Amino acid sequence: MSVDERKLQVLRAIVTDYVSSQEPVGSKALVERHNLGVSPATVRNDMAALEEEGYITQPHTSAGRIPTDKGYRLFVDRLGSVKPLSLAEQRAIHTFLSGAVDLDDILHRTVRLLAQVTQQVAIVQYPTLSHSEVRHVELVSLSSQRLLVILITSTGRIEQRVVENEHTDDELTRLRSLLNAAAVGHSSAQAAARLGGLLTELPEALSPLGRSCIATLLDMLGNDASSRVVVGGMPNLTRFGDEFETTVRPVLEALEEQVVLLKLLGEATSTDVVTVRIGRENPYAELRSTSLVASGYGTAADSWATLGIVGPTRMDYPSTIASVRAVARYVGRFLAEG
Repeated sequence: MSVDERKLQVLRAIVTDYVSSQEPVGSKALVERHNLGVSPATVRNDMAALEEEGYITQPHTSAGRIPTDKGYRLFVDRLGSVKPLSLAEQRAIHTFLSGAVDLDDILHRTVRLLAQVTQQVAIVQYPTLSHSEVRHVELVSLSSQRLLVILITSTGRIEQRVVENEHTDDELTRLRSLLNAAAVGHSSAQAAARLGGLLTELPEALSPLGRSCIATLLDMLGNDASSRVVVGGMPNLTRFGDEFETTVRPVLEALEEQVVLLKLLGEATSTDVVTVRIGRENPYAELRSTSLVASGYGTAADSWATLGIVGPTRMDYPSTIASVRAVARYVGRFLAEG
C-alpha cells in the first residue's frame, strides 16, 4: 500500500469515526478500531501529514482531529462506487410513494421520505412545465353558467380553474374534443401555440365559450411551478447539538428563502450524477456549516427538476448519496409512468 493510499485510509477512518461519534478522533482510537495494518507511530505520522495538507484539523479543546471541508471533499471524491440500497430499502421507497394521488402528494411524500431516511432537511423542486407534455384537458360543468377547466400533464401536475360562461353539455363535449386534439401529446410551448391557433378556427357557436377556456388554459401553461420548492425535516437540524444560535438559526433563516433553495439546487441538473457541495463550497455564508447532496429527477434523457438534502458537514456521505440517488430515480420513474 502506497503512502498516499494509506493516508487516504486513515482519513476515511477519521471521517467515519467523527460522523459516528461527533467527537474528535485520536490515533490510539484509530489503531484500536480500524485494521490499518501499521503501527500507532505510523498512524500519528500520517495524521500529522494530513493535518499539514489541510485535510484534518485539531480543535483547540481536544487532542483528537476532525475532518476539514477539504478532507470531506477528498473523502467524497474518492468514494468509488456508491453502494446500492438494499431490497428492503428499495421496497420501502416504492411503498411510500406508490399511494400518491397527484403531483403535490408525490412531492410532499418525497420530502417526508428523504428527510426520514437521511435524517437531514429535504428539499424538492417542482418540475418545470417545459419538460412535460399535456396529457389531458377536461371540462366539467358545475352549473349552466360555470364550468371547471382541468389541465393534466405528463409529470403528474393537475391544475384546475373555474370559468364563468354559459354552456350546454353538447357544447362542452365538442369543445373538449377540439382542445384535446390541439394540446394532448405536445409540450407546454407547443400546446400553447396550437391552442392560440385554434382561437381563429373555432366554430361560431363555440366561440365565446372556447375563447374563455383557451385563455384559461394558456394562463395555466404559462404558470411555471418550477420556482416552487417543498421543504421538510427542519427538526433534524437539532442534530447540530448546542450550536443553535451560531449555526442552526442562520441555516433556518436561509432555508426559508425560496430563492436560496432554488440557487442551491440549481447546479444539480443531471439525473445520473449526485452533486455534493461541502461547507465553504456553498454560495451562502449562512450555509457554510452545511453540505448539500442533490440530484436531478426525471427521465434518463431529460431532467425535470432537482431534489436533495441539506445537513451538517459531518453527515454520513455514502448512505446519504445512495438515498438521494435512489429517491430521485424512483420519483422520476413514478412521474414518467403516471
